[in-house]
Amino acid sequence: MERMPYPTDISTSALKEQVVRTILPRVQTPAQYIGGELNAVQKPVQGLRGRICLAFPDSYTIGMSHHGLQVLYAAVNRRADWACERVFAPGRDLEQLLRQAQLPLWSLETFTPLHQFDIVGFSLQYELQATNVLTILNLGRIPLRSEERTHADPLVIAGGPCVQNPEPFAEFIDLFVLGDGEESLLELADGWLQVRSEGGDRQEQLARLADRFSYVYVPCLYRPQQDTEGRPLPPAPIRPEARPVVQSAVLGDLERFPLPTRPVVPHVAAVQDRITLEIMRGCPWRCRFCQSTTLKRPVRFRTVETILQAAWESYRATGYNEISLLSLSTSDYPYFDKLIDRLQAEFRPLGVSVSVPSLRVNHQWRMLALQLSTEKHSGLTLAPEAAREEMRRRIGKQITNEDLLEGCRQAFQQGFHRVKLYFMCGLPGETAEDLAGIVDLAEEIARLGRQVRGRNVTVTANVSNFIPKPHTPFQWHGMTSRDYFQEAHRFLRRRVKMRSVQIKYHDLETSLLEGLISRGDRRLGQVIHRAWQQGARFDAWTDQFQPAIWQEAIAQSGINPAWLLHQPYSSDRPLPWDHVGIRQGRDYLHQEYLRSLNREAT
Repeated sequence: MERMPYPTDISTSALKEQVVRTILPRVQTPAQYIGGELNAVQKPVQGLRGRICLAFPDSYTIGMSHHGLQVLYAAVNRRADWACERVFAPGRDLEQLLRQAQLPLWSLETFTPLHQFDIVGFSLQYELQATNVLTILNLGRIPLRSEERTHADPLVIAGGPCVQNPEPFAEFIDLFVLGDGEESLLELADGWLQVRSEGGDRQEQLARLADRFSYVYVPCLYRPQQDTEGRPLPPAPIRPEARPVVQSAVLGDLERFPLPTRPVVPHVAAVQDRITLEIMRGCPWRCRFCQSTTLKRPVRFRTVETILQAAWESYRATGYNEISLLSLSTSDYPYFDKLIDRLQAEFRPLGVSVSVPSLRVNHQWRMLALQLSTEKHSGLTLAPEAAREEMRRRIGKQITNEDLLEGCRQAFQQGFHRVKLYFMCGLPGETAEDLAGIVDLAEEIARLGRQVRGRNVTVTANVSNFIPKPHTPFQWHGMTSRDYFQEAHRFLRRRVKMRSVQIKYHDLETSLLEGLISRGDRRLGQVIHRAWQQGARFDAWTDQFQPAIWQEAIAQSGINPAWLLHQPYSSDRPLPWDHVGIRQGRDYLHQEYLRSLNREAT
């Protein structure tokens, strides 16, 4: 399965005809593979400097809901001399048929096989999408390992939150682009064409890119390292072009870079079928468990007028009947009240609703429910993360139950009758009181809802298994053991007394694998490769995930997962991901780590 036996290449027209006539009638939901959607951009090859294919390593319905993909797609296609196309992970049925027919995976816009692009760029949003990366490369006729690629192959790049610890993916990716991609992607694309035209072997060309761009990490320019106990250390540069610490690209002014106002409208129902407008990037808060709050700094805003104009242009270009305001903490947008009032006044008469998916529970939240509509939505989603205020001080979540309950009261009075709450278990310093508090708070909200509405409301507490991610103040902690999580889940289940309250848990095997990949080193590449060879696909999907495959791959690799996953790190030793920098620096994270131990607020 390493290399498919391709007897000859195939033209795009012949590929399209064969796929449409003989392949797509035999797969589930064929409309996801044909392209030609509303607002899709198809450019003639003549006159182009280069072409990029954005690869999202998950299904079409999930990838088409990802705002970042639409942002980069629009950014590249604004350039007349570059074309941007898309590809998503094929379902198992399509993969099997392509292998049987010896046909390559194609881009949606022009049915071009992936190996014919100048650049193939992956968006790594979730660690468990790893095996889908290999499927896309293999079916696209691109060698899996970077070291096997030649001048005839595309440059394979990757960005997204997973590249903050790029080592598990390093074997398969030529270079990683850290930080904001709106400007850096095109700078890199132009740079790749230039260094390729200058000649030299592929490693030399990659080295020139690393020397030119401070936000580029090229794994082949670094040597993996371990300490005497076998625990990973940051990779060591082996060429002068390789920086000891690679910094992230930062888009300084959101206003200067327009929102995508002609997003591609999917042929089939996506996870999120709506207009998405990023109103703010970054978060003003400093939750110690949250990787995004450290990666997305500094905090930047768009103006109300810019957002309104983008809303109108997007509405005219799509016909969607919902506008979603996107940020890490939307209610902290400084002109939030004015924005909501304007959007409601202009779009409610058209039957267009406004949703605010990321609400912070604070004093402002108390009144927010009065501004929201239940015309299309009858539920609220909130993330207290912890139920007791002592634990919230430890993790840096500065909210109070008083504000939470008063906001829920207002929401129930406005007609809301469902509340979804997100908590974590396995947090550093967690006690039985913290776990009990999750159920107690959910039941208190349920009783409040019945009191206000006169009938039962539904309260769902979703409990995730905490993973101490790289570049957070909790990165020095290890992940809690499997036995602890299993007992915590049983404890929560036994404590629930009210039928209107549900407790849901994130799958434990999935969480443990996510933690291993997110905290692992370059040796995880062989684990990912073995799991893929044994049939692992779409591991983020509950009905597709096969933990036995991964357990066997880990055993065959000889890796001790406990060392990577559960053992804490001493704060005075280098961490495996220290070669990737963040804006505030490691010292800031260490200070926050010490404050958390002392239960101090920032």
